[in-house]
Amino acid sequence: MTNVARSTERQLRHAIVGVYVALAKLGMNEGSAGNVSARYGAGMLITPSGCTSDSLRPSHVVSMDLDGNALGRMRPSSEWAMHAAVYAKVPTAKAVIHSHADYCVALACVRRKIPAFHYMVRYFGGDDVPCVGYATFGTRQLGAAAGAALKRHTACLLANHGMLARGATLRAAYETACMLETLARQYWLTLCAGRPVLLSRKNMAEVAERFRDYRRARGHGARDLWAVPSK
Repeated sequence: MTNVARSTERQLRHAIVGVYVALAKLGMNEGSAGNVSARYGAGMLITPSGCTSDSLRPSHVVSMDLDGNALGRMRPSSEWAMHAAVYAKVPTAKAVIHSHADYCVALACVRRKIPAFHYMVRYFGGDDVPCVGYATFGTRQLGAAAGAALKRHTACLLANHGMLARGATLRAAYETACMLETLARQYWLTLCAGRPVLLSRKNMAEVAERFRDYRRARGHGARDLWAVPSK
């Protein structure tokens, strides 16, 4: 392994811990719930099983391939197959976040997708945010279903479970996860107030075009630790 590769891996390990701790501080995960990964080489780096925001250290992050073969003594997150499926199906995905954020869990437990009640739904890649059908946590069945959903969308709900988000960087995945929880809360409040008026396909197509212009104008912005690309 070259010095550059070691440096990149070290940065990614620190960045993964930073994201995991940030999610806990926002209340999006409690205890050992949730997991964070980043693509690295032909495999990934992922938080270990049973970690908490207080106990997690960069050296605990597990290096593994997408078939489940891990290096070191730490066991990878039980949800590694879900992360691996996203990396296998979405070449542009460089980071994946799984969270048990409250409002995402609430909607997932009534098995509701998030429809076009607000134009920001289009931010996640479609005219809705899908809710993947139930499968036991940690199974390849759940991984395959979640991976298929994130092939088109940048985030989804997981029935009776939580949410999953991907990004081209760790920061992008983190921002997507946070935005989804905000959207889920707003949709929940809308349902409490009454029946939401949904935007039409034409409305959402116009939003999609505006988003393309917005992203071109915004550019890539300044780099930071969470934006470190995988190898």
